[in-house]
Amino acid sequence: MSAPGGVDGDAGAAGAARKVVLVSGASSGFGAMIVRELAAAGHTAYAGMRDARGRNAPAVEAARRHAREHGVDLRTVELDVGDQASTDAAVAQVLREQGRIDVVVHNAGHMVLGPAEAFTPEQLHDVLDVNAVSTQRLNRAVLPHLRAQRDGLVVWIGSTSTRGGTPPYLAPYFAAKAAEDSLAVSYAAELARFGVDTVIVVPGSFTTGTNHFAHAGAAADEGVAAQYEAEYAGLLEQVGAKLAELSPPDADPAEVARRVAAVVATAKGERPFRVHVDPADDGAERVNDLGDRVRAQFYRRIGLEDLLGPRVDAGAPR
Repeated sequence: MSAPGGVDGDAGAAGAARKVVLVSGASSGFGAMIVRELAAAGHTAYAGMRDARGRNAPAVEAARRHAREHGVDLRTVELDVGDQASTDAAVAQVLREQGRIDVVVHNAGHMVLGPAEAFTPEQLHDVLDVNAVSTQRLNRAVLPHLRAQRDGLVVWIGSTSTRGGTPPYLAPYFAAKAAEDSLAVSYAAELARFGVDTVIVVPGSFTTGTNHFAHAGAAADEGVAAQYEAEYAGLLEQVGAKLAELSPPDADPAEVARRVAAVVATAKGERPFRVHVDPADDGAERVNDLGDRVRAQFYRRIGLEDLLGPRVDAGAPR
């Protein structure tokens, strides 16, 4: 049976190679690219998006049209990662239709721009929620099934901003993505013995090809923002322009989707812990490499080396 936004058929996938994948925040940007790339690779890809019958109805129709025109199994599911009931319902729908979930991709997020002080505590809370806390809602809905299978893959779409060059006026977003990264690192170890794999995909600043900057939120306290503008006149525009200059003209955000598809296609136990996609090279890859090596060395020192990768043959629960 075909779900809304999907099609029937094998879509070219062969047996065990076919995965059932749920991607959050897939109405546009990286998320939309990821589900299309995964569907093209022969997987059953669910594009999770909120307000599928309202604001994102055009995105649902676009996904349905893409599935029909390309003969792939691309489906949509109502998924508001800010609401536990919606998240639970989305996971339940995928399980009802497919009988399993093999991969979950944490992609939902939202950027804000402006001086840190001008954001209200409520705004900061909201940015942390959509970029970091939301992953906990989805994890609590889907991980019981991955653990019961003793198999699965959790992909986290992070950001080079957690470790690389961090220009001003992006503090709430940077803090939220750093929180997400910390969660991902801890979850990797805690899921390893269940046979569940973790990969952190780390995009750099793609200033074109996504709605990341175009749809960014602004600070609510306009008075404080004006005081900063008086001292840092034009800084917001300067940051955007300089980031665009650093990015080579052939930088393609679809490369993030291709890397995710490559990770899904790689055998468990052979996947990289991190995958950087950073045409501007802001330095995050070098810093992350050092941090991940320190983590690995520490785990070996405390006798937990087995947690550095998933148990490949997890078998039945103990």
